[in-house]
Amino acid sequence: MRIKSSAPAVPGPVHVIWDESMTAYSFGAHHPMQPARLELTARLARDLGLLDLPAVEVLPSVVATDDELATVHSPGYIEAVRQISADPEDCDPVWGLGTEDTPAFAGLHEASARIVGASLTAADSLLSGTARHAVNFAGGLHHASRERASGFCIYNDAAAAIQRLLDAGTSRVMYIDIDAHHGDGTESIFWNDPRVLTVSLHETGMRLFPGTGFANEIGGLDAQGSAVNVALPDNIDDGGWLRAFHAIVPQLAGAFAPEVIVSQHGCDSHNLDPLSHLGISVDAQRQAAADICGLAARHCEGRWLATGGGGYSLTNVVPRVWSHLIGIAAHAPVPVTMPVPEQWREYVEATFGATAPLLMGDDVDLWWRSWEVGYDPNNDVDRTVVATRKEVFPLYGLDPWFD
Repeated sequence: MRIKSSAPAVPGPVHVIWDESMTAYSFGAHHPMQPARLELTARLARDLGLLDLPAVEVLPSVVATDDELATVHSPGYIEAVRQISADPEDCDPVWGLGTEDTPAFAGLHEASARIVGASLTAADSLLSGTARHAVNFAGGLHHASRERASGFCIYNDAAAAIQRLLDAGTSRVMYIDIDAHHGDGTESIFWNDPRVLTVSLHETGMRLFPGTGFANEIGGLDAQGSAVNVALPDNIDDGGWLRAFHAIVPQLAGAFAPEVIVSQHGCDSHNLDPLSHLGISVDAQRQAAADICGLAARHCEGRWLATGGGGYSLTNVVPRVWSHLIGIAAHAPVPVTMPVPEQWREYVEATFGATAPLLMGDDVDLWWRSWEVGYDPNNDVDRTVVATRKEVFPLYGLDPWFD
């Protein structure tokens, strides 16, 4: 079965930035950040018919120039990455490369700059009006900061895309990060810029890398409230996760009134992911993507740039979540009850020796308690939500208890 568009009229094409050159990186055979995550996603999306929809235009990647990288990274850091890329054995750890998490490899500069180039292409699609939605599922490398690689991330493509939007005259950009890990790099780059609201929902830093992202981290002196952090308990499930999202993100979107939403859809919060401790389903990730799409429609005339991010359950989770993301962006959401295409399942078994999931969803109940039903002081999620709301809601004229 292949997906058909459910939208009677799509406001311009949806751009998906993808080609196989985006898999040209290698942290090593046993590293969780395998390029096969991307190839499997593209293959599943194509087998579902998503990349062949009339509304979808697949654009090739380009390598970002040094000047484009320098909008969010220091020239010294870019030059250091170039040198390490040419000679991985000569790696100064001051730049965050050559570590177990982020190993150096030949060609790493071009591979990383290509992912940035893809997100810049996505931003340009929105700026030109040739697309309302743009997706770079290879992107979302949110741990890279201005002068340091971290957590598998060398250059920060989402930050570069946000800066591109700002430099072109966009007044307010909202960045929503639902990866299991705190979006620390993107946050740090815009820490003191009131034009960018960064919102990160992640497993508490008391349990998970990078150990940051607590409720009291709210932005620089000139941008108080521009950073919003929801440090979730590690035992959270779908209901709690969606409750936290809906108790914070829509309210801030309404108050901030962004002109564009940029989102990061790391799916390492899934209960099968080996690098986090959360209990989130494919279905909940799909729901969050749909909700972000809805916020863009409500506040930004649909302007939405979506990236991938973390996610290390190679054959079971990542391709399904990001195929759902493409389907939602393309106005052709994939039902969670839809069978996974048989040809894709056969490819997974033949290539990876793994049994692929039968359905596009996890067969779960996505019910959650809305914030309007009241605060439960005995609930870990509610205490987390209140801590964040108390820190930032008053800065936007919102009541932390009732809005």
